[in-house]
Amino acid sequence: MDPRLLVGLETGDDAAAVQVAPDLAVVHTLDFFMPIVDDPHTFGRIAAANAISDVYAMGATPLVALAILGLPRKVLGPEVGAAIMEGGARSCTEAGIVIAGGHTIDDAEPKFGLSVTGTVRPDGLVRNSTGQEGDLLVLTKPLGTGALAQAIKKGIATEAQVALAVDTMCFLNRAPALAMARVGVHAATDVTGFSLLGHALEMARGAGLGVELWMDALPVLDTVRDVIAQGVHPGATGRNLAHFGAQTTWGEGVTELDQKLIADPQTSGGLLLALPEAKVSALQAALKDEGAMAAEVVGRLVAGSGCRVLQQGG
Repeated sequence: MDPRLLVGLETGDDAAAVQVAPDLAVVHTLDFFMPIVDDPHTFGRIAAANAISDVYAMGATPLVALAILGLPRKVLGPEVGAAIMEGGARSCTEAGIVIAGGHTIDDAEPKFGLSVTGTVRPDGLVRNSTGQEGDLLVLTKPLGTGALAQAIKKGIATEAQVALAVDTMCFLNRAPALAMARVGVHAATDVTGFSLLGHALEMARGAGLGVELWMDALPVLDTVRDVIAQGVHPGATGRNLAHFGAQTTWGEGVTELDQKLIADPQTSGGLLLALPEAKVSALQAALKDEGAMAAEVVGRLVAGSGCRVLQQGG
């Protein structure tokens, strides 16, 4: 392997990192998906925030982005593409970066995302695989965007639920990235399509450890449990449970609804941060100071392998 490649595919980390000078590494990521909301401007905002998040999760500062846009040319007019791009540019402006170019194709389904480049000192690079036994896990956004997005697709979401989902998905992970840089963490990842369950297992496996997750500690968006109880959840929830559930022990009192919540695929989810217990109070204070959406201790890295989901933790 090229010695300049600091982070590649080995542990499924959030982005690639290449050292270009003794005191400089470049972090690069790419992410795009199909619309999860009807409004094209909002779709652009969410997709861009989701892509930029990978750079924040690595402890890097985003620098520039290129856009990836696919549109069914005969179905959707150029004004739709322009609105998607405007939404993406809005998130980039909030992150302090620009969309400097990109590529557009005629596609059967609309798709949008970004290729984002950031920079970081090599000694400041944060990986998903370097947690240590005993580290507590702090989550910086509430869960439930997958279920709410499915309710939106089915046309059964209330205006309040739509606004809650959109606000959560558009919220940049810049605030928790600044907080973790202030305090220092052992490892980090962003919680996206593999759900909290999958990303926590990925973090633990990379470190050669197991993980506990605590249901009673999870921050959850308002009404999400009611939505899941109605049988509304994405197909990816079942796929996450089928795959990651095979590596999971469910504790006493953990219900089927709990399982679907912890396996709910997130779009532009929060950061999951691993750090020593002695630093947690300082991190929570920094998260509050920076304006993060949540700062909940949701589990712990432990000796062994796999995941134990408990109703109560601590």
